Amino acid sequence: MSSITAQRAVATASFLFRAIAMFCVTSCATISHHEFSEPTAGWMTKSGQLMYRSPKTTLIGDALVRFSKAGDFELTLSKGPGITLLSLRQDATFAKITGAFARQGWSGPVSQAPPQLHGWLGLRDQFLRAPNQKTLRYTAGNETFLFRF
Repeated sequence: MSSITAQRAVATASFLFRAIAMFCVTSCATISHHEFSEPTAGWMTKSGQLMYRSPKTTLIGDALVRFSKAGDFELTLSKGPGITLLSLRQDATFAKITGAFARQGWSGPVSQAPPQLHGWLGLRDQFLRAPNQKTLRYTAGNETFLFRF
């Protein structure tokens, strides 16, 4: 290997290392670290079924809803034991949605949520307003959520 080829190889490796390091540093800076409150004995827990309907999708699944008087909210939607379709954690300012039904998922300030999540993120307020309902129906745009507990 000639000295020019060796210098190019070193320069390329050095550039790649710096590029990867810069990517890692900037990526870490843009990831938000939000800590949600953990459920306690004071949280209300409801289990039942959710029927979700949109123009292209109808889904019925098992719903576990937990929320606190302080406004913390959790929703787990599953289809049978061990198959979580959607998991939503939310407080007054921040939310995190994961699961197969959420596709790639999302996490961030509620005010910056993508439009397709607005219906899901509106559920928190519905449960906080009517915590003792046996049936909760909520329509947001062209989505309908019907919970039966």
